[in-house]
Amino acid sequence: MDSFYASVEMQKRPELRGRPVVIGADPKQGSGRGVVCTCSYEARAFGVRSALPISRAFALCPHAVFLRPDFSLYSSVSESVMAILRSYGFRLQQVSIDEAFLDISSLGDYSRAGDLARQIKSVIQSRLGITCSIGIGPGKAVAKIASEFQKPDGLTMVKPENLEALLRPLPVRKVPGIGEKSETAFSSLGILTIGDLLDADPRMLVAGFGRGVVPLLNSIHGIDESEVCENSGVRSLSRETTFECDTEDLSLIADTLRRLADAVCLTLNEEHLRCRTVTVKVRYHDFATRTKGRTLSHYTDDPAALRTCARMLFRDIYDGGKIRLLGIRLSSIDKPDASQTTLSGDSSLSGQV
Repeated sequence: MDSFYASVEMQKRPELRGRPVVIGADPKQGSGRGVVCTCSYEARAFGVRSALPISRAFALCPHAVFLRPDFSLYSSVSESVMAILRSYGFRLQQVSIDEAFLDISSLGDYSRAGDLARQIKSVIQSRLGITCSIGIGPGKAVAKIASEFQKPDGLTMVKPENLEALLRPLPVRKVPGIGEKSETAFSSLGILTIGDLLDADPRMLVAGFGRGVVPLLNSIHGIDESEVCENSGVRSLSRETTFECDTEDLSLIADTLRRLADAVCLTLNEEHLRCRTVTVKVRYHDFATRTKGRTLSHYTDDPAALRTCARMLFRDIYDGGKIRLLGIRLSSIDKPDASQTTLSGDSSLSGQV
């Protein structure tokens, strides 16, 4: 989905369309704390981006409309988007609140895949009033990269014969699975672009990064054996908050942790999911950050059990200092009784929204 939270807010309030909209903490005229969740493309033109300190966002674009996030609304719209995708009968893998893969291999050719993508885009826009960008490729990684090509409201098709030409100039960070640390490691070897990665000696890469680099290399060659499956267990749900003032008030901290746990549990229940792993994050006044997670013995969606686990984790890592930020994340997500259907087809196509 394109700038999902901001797009949902603009659909709800049409007078915001065309204006820079920032979703996140209250900027308090430039003295606020917290970060940007997301922003409209109009705000991005001023240098605003996700995870930017909200005070910096205000300095860059003081005339923007700043809104606190409404996660319940976004979750509801997300369910509507996923319902539209599921209605086509293809195997679907939702990977975040605003992103999913469809296995459309059974269509058999790229022309029909393009027709389907245009139909999906049209239905989402007509029913929900928001846009999405779709990438089509021979595997999930290429489809994901392609979905970023022409945002917003884009459609990019990457066929095997033009795959290398499109990917070569891109920064190596564009490859799913390559994060900041991996990017730095590749850079030290002179690998800055996907083209550099394609030209590198695979033996040297395996020696430096282990066998885990092989599926990554295969993915940028269009060889992707990872299945599109609903019950993938790769999603996570998280909420965090930055306190107005650094605090060591245990009553306030406990209440905030409870509210954060209830917020992620609400999303868990609304999407009919369960989780096994709970992680608590604490950032102190000096920006030192500690996290600790625990994997439960069984999947659960019980708010009381998850709140209890979060409290225990917090006690394990809290050192008594003043806290700037508190967060909770649920991972190892499971969808009970998720049915999966294997689709046949000679070609391997993945669509990523």
